[in-house]
Amino acid sequence: GLRVLEALAASGLRSIRFAREVPGLGAIVASDCSPRAAALMARNVARNGVGELVTPRLADARMLMYQSKAERAPFDVIDLDPYGSPAPFLDAAVQAVSEGGEFGGRLLGIPTTPRAPLNPASPGLLCVTCTDMAVMAGNSSETCYSKYGAVSLKGKFCHEMALRIILHSLDLRANCYQRFVVPLLSVSADFYVRVFVRVFTGQAKVKASASKQALVFHCVGCGSHHLQRLGRATSHGSGFKYSAATGPPVGPTCEFCHQRHQVGGPVWAEPLHDPAFVEGLLAALERSPGRFATEPRLQGMLSVIAEELSDVPLYYTLDGLSSTIRSNTPSLLQLRSALLHAGFRVSLSHACRNAVKTDAPPAALWDIMRCW
Repeated sequence: GLRVLEALAASGLRSIRFAREVPGLGAIVASDCSPRAAALMARNVARNGVGELVTPRLADARMLMYQSKAERAPFDVIDLDPYGSPAPFLDAAVQAVSEGGEFGGRLLGIPTTPRAPLNPASPGLLCVTCTDMAVMAGNSSETCYSKYGAVSLKGKFCHEMALRIILHSLDLRANCYQRFVVPLLSVSADFYVRVFVRVFTGQAKVKASASKQALVFHCVGCGSHHLQRLGRATSHGSGFKYSAATGPPVGPTCEFCHQRHQVGGPVWAEPLHDPAFVEGLLAALERSPGRFATEPRLQGMLSVIAEELSDVPLYYTLDGLSSTIRSNTPSLLQLRSALLHAGFRVSLSHACRNAVKTDAPPAALWDIMRCW
């Protein structure tokens, strides 16, 4: 019985696939502001025999979502996949999506009161795609700030930083309405990023949002990076006490190469994925072999995501480390082994094939590279 909105539907292909391939949906609204697109959607819906589920609409996506908010008829799932930036639609989307559900609320410590019961069947799911990767990867940091409220950096970690920028922007807009986001899955693939987040309401939890965001200090010489949280949450009896963070984590110049630092962000500094959700997706793929033509890629991507260090934002790359010290490149196995033997954790990243995510401080990483 879920209500789904594809806010920028174009030909309606995705909505038709939802209707034909996803069981248990109650209604799907496929909207576009182009009269030609709306006519094409109506024809495609009729041709595929899904008229009882899919309703084509000629409407501005923002007005449609604001109207659903005003009529208290939120959508359980909202899919935003524009040509370019989703920034103009985020404010309406975080208001028009339904509450995240009783199970998720209890999981996050949100009280469920009789006055405002939560619907356990409602996912409160936002699916957002960004294809303006040039802006989010540091080519136009001023444009990135105007769209997402964060300054992008042109570093080796730019693809993961793009994910963290859009999550920061979603959480920031949700906070205006006493709501916050919890990422389920955040993927950087090909020329775009796509995030799946659940939206919850809770004034107490919104107070912790500042401690989930961080500025990034990035050395222009050696590429070392440090994160500076914007806020601090400390346990205080049965609750939490929130205060401003202390810093900065770096001096006037880089301690390794004595170059200057660039400051980027704020970015989302919490985990990008829900491990239980990712494991559930992998289990679902195993239960239905051959269902998807892209199954090998899905399994590979999700397997790497499941093994990523969730509490380590950003990463280094093998070629970046080697080019800095002007040496030949060690194998990924050699560098990982050195870090593990030194007592640190290390993993790959789905966002870059030669990435190294580790909780080792930059000093330890450069010491290993000097030894190499």
